[in-house]
Amino acid sequence: METELLAELRAVKHRVPHLAGGLVASVDGLLVAHDTHGAEPSALAAMTAASLSLAQRLADTTGQGEFRESLVRGEHGYVATYAAGGSCVLTLLAHPDVNVGRLHLEARRSAQRIVGLLNDTLLPKDPREAG
Repeated sequence: METELLAELRAVKHRVPHLAGGLVASVDGLLVAHDTHGAEPSALAAMTAASLSLAQRLADTTGQGEFRESLVRGEHGYVATYAAGGSCVLTLLAHPDVNVGRLHLEARRSAQRIVGLLNDTLLPKDPREAG
């Protein structure tokens, strides 16, 4: 599964100009896969989980429903986090000149593909394999 997730991270990086890297983490902050350079992936996965927890509470408290995504803009770029099913998140790092609309479009699609990869790994492909 990690190979497929890494391929997806590299594919979204190829589709979004000015994307610096990304990772897939569990909602508990465990690193699942990463394609990051210059950022410590395990620490970033843990911080993503902490940020996710706050974002989920904020969305719930304000009546906005289930968490879907968050975007942090810093002086030197963006950190964007997207729900990838109920158990994982996709976090992408982007340079300041990224097209944010394109980032959202491709990241949302990528998050859905990640959900599919996770489901394919967790669920048997053939019902006869469940035995």
